[in-house]
Amino acid sequence: MSFAGRSASVEFRSVSRQYGRVVAVNDVSFTIRSGTLATLLGPSGCGKTTTLRMIAGLEVPSAGRILIGGEDVTTLPPMQRDVSMVFQSYALFPHMTVLENVAYGLAGSGETRPQQEERARQGLALVGLSGFERRMPSELSGGQQQRVAVARALVLEPRVLLFDEPLSNLDAKLRRRMREEIRDLQQGLGLTSVYVTHDQEEALAVSDTIIVMDQACIAQIGTPWELYRRPASAFVADFIGGANLLPCEVTQIADGVATVQVGPVRVQVEASENAMPGTAKLVVRPGAVAFMTGVEALSGLSALPAEIRKATYLGSHWEYTLATDLGEVFVTQSSEAGYPPGTSVLLALERRGLALVSV
Repeated sequence: MSFAGRSASVEFRSVSRQYGRVVAVNDVSFTIRSGTLATLLGPSGCGKTTTLRMIAGLEVPSAGRILIGGEDVTTLPPMQRDVSMVFQSYALFPHMTVLENVAYGLAGSGETRPQQEERARQGLALVGLSGFERRMPSELSGGQQQRVAVARALVLEPRVLLFDEPLSNLDAKLRRRMREEIRDLQQGLGLTSVYVTHDQEEALAVSDTIIVMDQACIAQIGTPWELYRRPASAFVADFIGGANLLPCEVTQIADGVATVQVGPVRVQVEASENAMPGTAKLVVRPGAVAFMTGVEALSGLSALPAEIRKATYLGSHWEYTLATDLGEVFVTQSSEAGYPPGTSVLLALERRGLALVSV
């Protein structure tokens, strides 16, 4: 089984999809480079699954064009697109063995039965399930069933592999392990993959590129680093990694750096190309805030007064909800912190976790 030279780019050109008066996808354009993994990320109802289904040919655009490997496939049926999909439900046949499930899609390939079974065994080896050929789906764990679904998609040697929220049925620990395995497999094979999820942590972990969608449109496209450090809007900032959005005033911009007044605190933040002086929102990541109490608080450092309202211990860190004159602020701190509710603190804002977005 070889994917060398088979992976293909995916391109959307002003694609829309309507159901009557409901616009599910609105004038969407993007390009996914061959051999990379791109994630369609967004809340429920944003259009990400409809977009994935249009790549697969399970939905037909109302307008625009879809290209795979430079070829216009807008009107081609699914079987002529050379793509495979891993569904959220895995969709395994309960009456078939693992080997039979994986080989099922090869039935019309023209290969002999032994050839089909050999390819199915190769697919199972790729996902670490050699020796499971004769088991039934009911004898497998959720993670193993998910691997079978991936193997069944891989044996078709697709140009593009699609994942429709493949980990949503797994517990948190297994989900983390499986996303690492999917990423390793994708990179090892060099296979173009498109991944749908509403889990921002999952998207950050597996993606070369993330396409953030909101209300049927693209909110921002970028690498995980770009989206986290340079969000284009308040929506993206809050959806990617969570953020506190504090009202502020941009007083000066010089040499790509904005001077920002947020309450009694003046900070400097990297400014985007379209940043302008005036009212804005300061994005403050939960982990980019340092607490100061006691002697530290008397040192005269510029900081935001706050009072702890809630404190939650999660083993590796604490989560705090604080009241400030600018509104409620959510902060994470190391496990050594341990301040009880009612404690007055000063919040020092660390530049590495700050960004500016328009109001």
